[in-house]
Amino acid sequence: MCVEALPPPPGRLTRRGVLAGAAALAGTMAAATPAAAGPAGRDTPPHAARNTSGGATRGGSLVIRGGTLLDPATGEVTENAVVVIRNGTVHASGRRGSVTVPRDADVLDADGRWVLPGLVDAHIHLSTAAEARDALRRGATSARSGSTSFYQDVAVRELARHSPELAPRLTAAGIFVTPDLGETVLADPDLTPLARLKDGVRSAEALRRVVEVNIARGADVIKTRVNERAGLPEQDPLVQVYSHEQLSEIVTAARRRGKGVLCHSYSEQGCHDAVTAGIRSLEHGAFVGERTLSEMRRRGTYFTPTLTAIAGLAQSTDPVLAERGRTYLPVLKRAVLAAHELGVPLAAGTDSSGGTVRPIGREVGLMRAAGLPALDAIRTATTGAARLLGLERTAGRLTRGFAGDAILVDGDPLADVTVLERPVRVVRAGIAL
Repeated sequence: MCVEALPPPPGRLTRRGVLAGAAALAGTMAAATPAAAGPAGRDTPPHAARNTSGGATRGGSLVIRGGTLLDPATGEVTENAVVVIRNGTVHASGRRGSVTVPRDADVLDADGRWVLPGLVDAHIHLSTAAEARDALRRGATSARSGSTSFYQDVAVRELARHSPELAPRLTAAGIFVTPDLGETVLADPDLTPLARLKDGVRSAEALRRVVEVNIARGADVIKTRVNERAGLPEQDPLVQVYSHEQLSEIVTAARRRGKGVLCHSYSEQGCHDAVTAGIRSLEHGAFVGERTLSEMRRRGTYFTPTLTAIAGLAQSTDPVLAERGRTYLPVLKRAVLAAHELGVPLAAGTDSSGGTVRPIGREVGLMRAAGLPALDAIRTATTGAARLLGLERTAGRLTRGFAGDAILVDGDPLADVTVLERPVRVVRAGIAL
């Protein structure tokens, strides 16, 4: 069956319809009510900028005063610091006394705490407004979707643009390009012809169709796989589901529309096929070898190991998954350290899904446990992940022109990165949560 002959409907029309449908699926109607104010006391929440035009809000204005500011890009530590945020963007930052503070500014007192840029979760599945808020409160002010079943991530992205205090800034992946779409074939009428394919989404025409529909619906990146899933006991994560040629077809179709590809992977051969096919980032990659890591360094391919998800398997009540987690985690930690030592760019991602949102700070802690120096571990969830998402001039730092996203933590993250798991306050676009 040839599906290529059925072009997607105009992107402008379908994008509007999918946003409306995905918004309902994501529960964004309930999210329209602002979240409850933070605890009273030493912190004074700012007033969020109001959206009256239907476009994106500019965010709030706020001064974060006191505390110790860490710049992950340089490693510079500034004590008794001030960060001035205007309309959601950092206007100035530096030592108190060197920065002019507006007289009528709302102030967030950070004395005794460390101040860092908001963290980036480069692999998370956000399907509801509640999950989006949870990720935000756990410190992820920016994120990249690892796919959703019915384009909920596209709606969450728009929610974040309209009401930044309700969701992280999100890069949407749309639906998974996978051999068996399952119920996801109902995500869009243009996918339904694929249900008749005897072998699933494997032909060049079918692969291109899923990529094209994703992009027409507003996906920012494309997500695919090369291996089966580790989180399902009946599947073998070392079994390869797409060949190098099939992966190349996906990458070519995505690149034709200016999009990158992230690829779920485990086996060394699968990782190598994915990397040489031209993916932008390798996800999970437990058994990636030196041959492939060297190729990743040469190409600038990112590695998003999702250590948090693999560590979670070891805690499973299912004996197959628990054994898998215990076996894979030390192997993956060695791969992470080898990647770091070779100069492969690393990005932190929790792979949170199914209603359980794990703190992105946990992934930083596991990066540190794998052998990365503390500052480099922090960079995987700030400057490194921001660069992967194309946000290197927006996220990952608290300096002039960057987004007014920040977290406050009790303790020195350079001495103990686990403090990032428990942010005391989160600021999103100049709005203190």
